[in-house]
Amino acid sequence: MPVFLDANDDEFEMSFSKLLNAKREDSPDVDHVVAEIISDVRARGDDAVIELTQKFDRLALTAETLKISQDEISKHILKVPEEERMALELAAQRIRSYHERQLPQDAMWREENGAELGWRWTPVAQAGLYVPGGLASYPSSVLMNAIPAKVAGVGRLVVTVPTPDGVVNPLVLLAAKISGVTEIYRIGGAQAVAALAYGTASITAVDKITGPGNAFVAAAKRRVFGKVGIDMIAGPSEILIIADKENDPDWIALDLLSQAEHDESAQSILITTDGKFANLVTKAVDKRLKTLQRRSIAGASWRDFGAIITVSSLDIAADLSNRIAPEHLELCVADPHALSEKIHHAGAIFIGAWTPEAIGDYVGGPNHVLPTARSARFSSGLSVLDFMKRTTLAAMSADALREVGPAAATLAKSESLEAHCLSVMARLDKLN
Repeated sequence: MPVFLDANDDEFEMSFSKLLNAKREDSPDVDHVVAEIISDVRARGDDAVIELTQKFDRLALTAETLKISQDEISKHILKVPEEERMALELAAQRIRSYHERQLPQDAMWREENGAELGWRWTPVAQAGLYVPGGLASYPSSVLMNAIPAKVAGVGRLVVTVPTPDGVVNPLVLLAAKISGVTEIYRIGGAQAVAALAYGTASITAVDKITGPGNAFVAAAKRRVFGKVGIDMIAGPSEILIIADKENDPDWIALDLLSQAEHDESAQSILITTDGKFANLVTKAVDKRLKTLQRRSIAGASWRDFGAIITVSSLDIAADLSNRIAPEHLELCVADPHALSEKIHHAGAIFIGAWTPEAIGDYVGGPNHVLPTARSARFSSGLSVLDFMKRTTLAAMSADALREVGPAAATLAKSESLEAHCLSVMARLDKLN
């Protein structure tokens, strides 16, 4: 059974803190294994990647077959049903349109003393997109990673996707094609991350790696960070729903289960102002779990990490939400826009009962790669900006240097950086 909490109880704060701090990931310590894999790939390149793919994916490859050929891609995407193709194309169009609005503007201005200051945005030159394979193979994640990169202007996009036992997901390949990706390798795990970060004879290294993965992939991304950029280290999925009694309990139950079915470690939380409604939702969840295809996964998630919290006001609900800082937040209340103004920490907010989180996973437009484990307190979801970097610009005129140079020299001298001071003073002396 999920945890039931009442914000009015004397023991609430202790119970709520326990909920916040509960460890949901039960991943083994794989860092030492990942370190060995990365070292092996750095030392032996293609040979290491090929051997590890044989070991973990039961797939025999050569240097020539690491990459999925254009002929293979064309053959596989023909298998995609027309309805699914059209759905992917609609999703891609909406994701692209949304992210195009995120493009930042360059700026340059001149001060009265003649100094020119500003910044310029430029894209990452090469990006690697990790796509999980097997049961967790999601074409929607291809769109969410590749399209922002393309919009940002990334010149080279590389996808790595494991194909255990040689099984290819045609939808993943179609999503890559729709997104403008042509370079796809059938490799996964820490070895794929290492290949993207350090390069091999067949795979040219990239500058940034994005995309979800298992514990091995997450550990590998941590280890290569600094050599390359990464997006984030994502944990199990989570959803928080704030709902009043004027909702269909079955809708709310399904929204809770939409995240619970991702992973046994996922977390679904309901905050409501009505205890009777909380009971109706609980019953609706139990009923749906009897027929849900992934009921064993969703049931374990709901049993071990689910929670229902009753509060006396929506202001209290907003305060608790900000402490939770959820990945996904649904606001199913009479005035969701007003409540959304009180939310300061959330990966994505879904406003109103007609906006289920599942829309955001596919066709809403905003990115579904979002901060988890309360990291929405200090980070944001994937965007065009993740594939760009800002370069500052400064041009001093003689008058500007005469005005601000002495302060720079003073500060350099106070930090005992003599050459810094002299480099400014030499120019100032020239002006006198």
